[in-house]
Amino acid sequence: MTDRPEDRTKKGKRRTLIGMGCAFAVMVGLVIYSPTLYRMFCAVTGVGGTVRQISVPNKTADNAASSSGQGADATNTVANAGDMVEVYFDANVARGLPWEFYPEERKVTAKLGEPVKTYYYAKNNSDETIVARAVFNVTPYKSAQYFFKIECFCFTNEKLAPGESARMPLVLYVDDQIHKDPNTAEVKDITLSYTFYRQSDLTDQEIADARELKAGSDQKEDELSKSEKIDLENDVRRH
Repeated sequence: MTDRPEDRTKKGKRRTLIGMGCAFAVMVGLVIYSPTLYRMFCAVTGVGGTVRQISVPNKTADNAASSSGQGADATNTVANAGDMVEVYFDANVARGLPWEFYPEERKVTAKLGEPVKTYYYAKNNSDETIVARAVFNVTPYKSAQYFFKIECFCFTNEKLAPGESARMPLVLYVDDQIHKDPNTAEVKDITLSYTFYRQSDLTDQEIADARELKAGSDQKEDELSKSEKIDLENDVRRH
């Protein structure tokens, strides 16, 4: 029995949709494994948008000093509550990764338009070198377009030797446009969440090529202490 033209058209459309769906699923699966593919994915599909970069004066030392002066800082925070957001930090390790991983601070009060510095801590509790990769998430999602951070330990293979630990600096920045946008004007709390996943079945060369999390973090800390400017990134499309 010969298919009618309209039946062939429907079958053709189904095959096209199935093919597009499979390709999309493969791309989504790959982006978490490569920062380059992630940026290409954003640029080609428009999902997340292209990476936006800004450079701001390095005021993180001033932030650290002011946070120690609780009295004056608390008064200033109350007086300028409309210019502040609370940023909460979350840390997770996927099943099968014997690492400790947590933020040194559960939250910080971030002044809009100014960088804030904090730290995450990780330790390999096993007796072998382990390679892991982190992904992050910002919630509420609508605020993510105004949330910038330094390129640190995300989307790259990171390794820790047996018993080795790392203190990872993180600088974040919340664009002051967040409270000028009617869609995000009410946002007062933002959560930044990281999850580390173990990378298995790696070759010796892939393990050797993985970034040393401790050494890389120490280098980043040294760079931040000497830099007059801080480069930050955001890969979410601005609406």
